[in-house]
Amino acid sequence: MTIDTIWSYPTDSGHAGGQDLTGYGVIATDGTLGHVEREDGHHGMWHLVVDTGVWLFGRSAVVPVGVVTSVDGTERRISLSCTVDEVKEAPRFRTDSETMDPAYLTAVADYYRRLTPRGTTTA
Repeated sequence: MTIDTIWSYPTDSGHAGGQDLTGYGVIATDGTLGHVEREDGHHGMWHLVVDTGVWLFGRSAVVPVGVVTSVDGTERRISLSCTVDEVKEAPRFRTDSETMDPAYLTAVADYYRRLTPRGTTTA
């Protein structure tokens, strides 16, 4: 299985390896999304499980770390390159076992990869 940049933090994000992000606030481009419940990296596919609170009826969302634009350790805040609605429309996260399922994680990667063309620039 090939691992791509959607599963790794951008080098300029401010993320430090081994940094515990549990409880950090998660901010989308258009508003607050929730907080980090945990970070997992099964199969080398690093992602955040974000507790979205009431806006999604209390469900959590899986967000690949490749969409993180910044990690602010002082403010305990993570910013994403996508909107709240884009996270809401991502493949639905139902059970913890899905974070270990390569097929589910591949579907998540395919979705987010279409949203964030990392490594490209605009004129």
